[in-house]
Amino acid sequence: MHQALLLGLLTLFASAIGTATGFGTSTVMVPVMVLFVPLPVALLFVGIVHLAGDLWKILLFRRGADWKLILGFGITGIAAGYLGAALSFSAAALPLERILGGFLILYVIFLFFHRRWKLPKTTATAASGGLLSGLFAGFFGVGGAVRGAFLTAFDLPPEVYIFTSGMIALFIDITRIGRYLQGGTRLGPDLLTALLISIPVSLLGAYLAKRLLDRIPKRHFRIFVAIFLALVGARLLIWG
Repeated sequence: MHQALLLGLLTLFASAIGTATGFGTSTVMVPVMVLFVPLPVALLFVGIVHLAGDLWKILLFRRGADWKLILGFGITGIAAGYLGAALSFSAAALPLERILGGFLILYVIFLFFHRRWKLPKTTATAASGGLLSGLFAGFFGVGGAVRGAFLTAFDLPPEVYIFTSGMIALFIDITRIGRYLQGGTRLGPDLLTALLISIPVSLLGAYLAKRLLDRIPKRHFRIFVAIFLALVGARLLIWG
């Protein structure tokens, strides 16, 4: 029960930050959980919590639906998420996390000097974002930061950004969780108990994030997300 309560607190913090930034809970939870359990187990546990978080984003920010953008990300994201999950069982350690961390930091620096810059909101751009975020979500459990980088480049309103992020992640999470289970990964009794606590707690975190975003002016939202992109990039670069 002690472990379950600690994971519940971790979920509350990760859900609030993950919802507000659109990165999801994985970016915070996976690096902590791999210190105590094998990576596939951590990815399965966090993947299920993340899936619940996707549903909360969709429900709380449902006015921000942009289905063309969602489908552009989702189709390639599903395939890439399955591939990344399959590779997580057998691939040797690669420096991809540090490369991603360096990219995110350089991207934030670029945004700081080019605040009006944005990507064309095309199907090709969305498909590229879905491919990369799905691959990193399945392999490392940190695809939200990549997805956030692409969605931030579209300079979307907060509600569109969060809803789109949640719906895209829902497609990817269902795919990768299925692949983890297919590969034989299971949760022990203690982690199942923790899961029963963490899922409803993630709703509280998402609600707190919504209250926070209601207080952030839309003109400052991109800067808010960029700050967290830089923090994630620094973590990946130093501890990747």
